[in-house]
Amino acid sequence: MLTWPHRHGDWAARLAQVEPVFVAIAREIARRERLLVVCYDSAHRDHIDRLLRAGGVDPTRVVLRIAPSNDTWARDHGPITVLCQNEPLLLDFGFNGWGGKYGYALDDAITRRLYDAETFGDAPLQTVDMILEGGSIEVDGSGTLLTTRRCLLAPTRNRNLDQSAIEQKLKELLGLTRILWLDHGYLAGDDTDSHIDTLARYCDARTIAYVACDDPKDEHYEELKAMEAELKRFRAADGGPYRLVALPWPRAAYNSDGARLPATYANFLIINGAVLAPTYDDPADALALARLRECFPAHEIVAVNCRPLIEQYGSLHCLTMQLPAGVLA
Repeated sequence: MLTWPHRHGDWAARLAQVEPVFVAIAREIARRERLLVVCYDSAHRDHIDRLLRAGGVDPTRVVLRIAPSNDTWARDHGPITVLCQNEPLLLDFGFNGWGGKYGYALDDAITRRLYDAETFGDAPLQTVDMILEGGSIEVDGSGTLLTTRRCLLAPTRNRNLDQSAIEQKLKELLGLTRILWLDHGYLAGDDTDSHIDTLARYCDARTIAYVACDDPKDEHYEELKAMEAELKRFRAADGGPYRLVALPWPRAAYNSDGARLPATYANFLIINGAVLAPTYDDPADALALARLRECFPAHEIVAVNCRPLIEQYGSLHCLTMQLPAGVLA
């Protein structure tokens, strides 16, 4: 699932730079699986259709649906799908603009609008009375969830839920047996309160790829070293230590106002047979791709230039939300 940028949102002044990135992502996804694109209105849908066709995207692999949006971060406003007795169940958690930082009413309604338009076939939808963004959780497929306290325990999300209540709710809804909490890790410019998908990601149940800062003069050095130490203390579901793969640290990137942007190689996207890997026109790009090849030897590693995306403080994984095979009507 991709929610396409439009002239009514924060991307308006940068559409010429960012839409080619969306086309590139769409093309790589559609080569390997079906793609759902959320459009603002009918004129926007027609515009996207023309862009995709011109970009070599097979139109038979794309489903275009209309649901007005505030922004494009489908990872955080899209449905989170679980399999219950091998049948998909769509969970529609609340979305409040990362703790009320931005307008969110349209984004919060997208999943319900798509469901009402019969986008998801026969898959049932359950509305969940809890604020949760998909980028704030990372699961290993074996009952373990990795997250950060800075995000899930932020008082702007679920003020009425403490850590114990959040754990109980997530274990019940997502079929978890345990939750690993990170106290450290952040990226300057990140406005999500330390989403895990910018910091540390499962590659399999025993392997975690994570961002590592090797520059003692950088503002992130101490914090990311502390996060690395936490990851080393964690144990996998089978009781053994994790295989930890350090992703390189790109040069500091800034916007035109001089604010640092959150470039991270951890924001990769796993799709059928491939991993789409963000790059940033940076000398560290090649090493990042090499490290991801170590983590995913059976996948094709496909580089996507995401430098335009971080102008709005997110990257490739943040823009997308996976749907299990058979869910998309």
